[in-house]
Amino acid sequence: MDDTMSLTRQPGQDTPAGQDGGGRRGGRGDGGRGPGKGGRKRRALRWSATILAVVILGTAGAGYLYYRHLNGNIEKGERSSGDSKAKKAEPNAAGQTPMNILLIGSDSRNSDANVALGGSRDNRGNPPLGDVQMLIHLSADRESAAVVSIPRDTRVDIPKCTDPETGDTYPATNDIINTSLARGGAGCTLATWQNLTGVYIDHWMTIDFAGVVSMADAIGGVEVCVKQNVWDRPLPGVPGGSGLKMKAGRKDVEGKQALQWLRTRHAWGSDPLRARAQHMYMNSMIRTLKKQNVFTDTGRLMNLAEAATKSLTVSEEIGTVKKLYDLGMQLKSVPTDRITMTTMPNVQDPQNANHLVPAASAGKMWQMLREDVPFDKNGKKKDQGKDGDAEKEATTAPTSAPGGIGVSVVNGTRTATLAPVSGRAHAIARHLVDKGYTQASQDSSPAVSEERTVVRYPSEDLKGDAVQVAKALGIPESSVRRSTDVSGVTVVVGSDWRTGTAYPKQSKPSAGSLPDDSDAINGSDEDACMEVYAPYRW
Repeated sequence: MDDTMSLTRQPGQDTPAGQDGGGRRGGRGDGGRGPGKGGRKRRALRWSATILAVVILGTAGAGYLYYRHLNGNIEKGERSSGDSKAKKAEPNAAGQTPMNILLIGSDSRNSDANVALGGSRDNRGNPPLGDVQMLIHLSADRESAAVVSIPRDTRVDIPKCTDPETGDTYPATNDIINTSLARGGAGCTLATWQNLTGVYIDHWMTIDFAGVVSMADAIGGVEVCVKQNVWDRPLPGVPGGSGLKMKAGRKDVEGKQALQWLRTRHAWGSDPLRARAQHMYMNSMIRTLKKQNVFTDTGRLMNLAEAATKSLTVSEEIGTVKKLYDLGMQLKSVPTDRITMTTMPNVQDPQNANHLVPAASAGKMWQMLREDVPFDKNGKKKDQGKDGDAEKEATTAPTSAPGGIGVSVVNGTRTATLAPVSGRAHAIARHLVDKGYTQASQDSSPAVSEERTVVRYPSEDLKGDAVQVAKALGIPESSVRRSTDVSGVTVVVGSDWRTGTAYPKQSKPSAGSLPDDSDAINGSDEDACMEVYAPYRW
């Protein structure tokens, strides 16, 4: 079963050679898989299980006597193991900053339990892939939360990464995003997300097959809904299927049937629709957890905390029960009507019909995350008189006259779907020279991919010069960033500036102004119900 197809494959449609029954690259089916190819089972539950684990850990105060024991259960790893230039958001007026947590579902089969749950024993020992990847964004004021999933077969730029456990180094590449986990661990996946979105990610958490099942069983029933009778089964020309069989209407699912719900793809018609079904389940699960009174049930609380700490691997800076407890408390405080589940806007990959690439509208979603703009419209109206929507003026004083500042200009206009704009670095360097920056020159290196134009500088003594260059080009100071990857002031002309010499004005998005193709579902929506693709009705 594949997890990320942008197009609905009709029953009877041929499966290309070298692909599994879901039409994805690499032939990783139940019979076997090789490094760099996708798994087929149990990956859908991982997001919901990880959320559950975090929420449960938020209740672990009652079991504090188990603190040391639970700490010993938690596995930890390096936060980032790849080249990344994302900058942590500046605090708001109250000194608060957003928090971003990357959740990764690993398809590891490196245990008997995982082999039993995840497929062929021939896959044991192969590098795991990150087949479920979702970002939780907690707003700076902790009043709202946004969740964004990226389909596993989305083609992206993966940076150079070094595996912290083996020391192996992997060069930068362009490949589907789930392979990043096998190229340096969760820290490489985090760096990949940061480079794609420009969003600084504070932490990551991973969970494998066995952990998913353990946590899914712990929660009990979660209500789901289908509009017609559904049976996700093999059909002529379309092998596989989760086995989900339900009558139309609402029903609580748990255990094996919950797994079937989250694995189902064919019966919904496509992978983006499977993501919608998963989001419905997760929203329902969160509502269920909020209603359950686990605080007074000491036995159940301890069992849940035990399962949670055994199921998770986390980035080292949150690798204690106390830190996870604090994180869980922040997650639990968000009202359900301020939680928004989304999928990254995507289109079919022009290089491979079985893959996806980010749609142009994804840029707006990343901007909303970077600028901490709520995905929902249910918050209180903010006082616009204090800050307004205008960019803050640069306040850092320059240290050199324009003619004394060396500036390198890099062409970063390449995207997954668009070729780089020829001559962009030369055009902007020439424009700077005309403005008196006579030492500006283009970098002759091949074009790179940068979603948003940035000005980078290597050391604090050059920050003023970098800000001055940004002002000369009309680039906001929020896009001026310190980086050890440059030796001097460097302008990277991003894909947001493909024409002209005047940097395009960036309008600030408003709350709830998500792209139409983000398939957003609010956490309080109890009426959501899945439409069943006609061949799978009974």
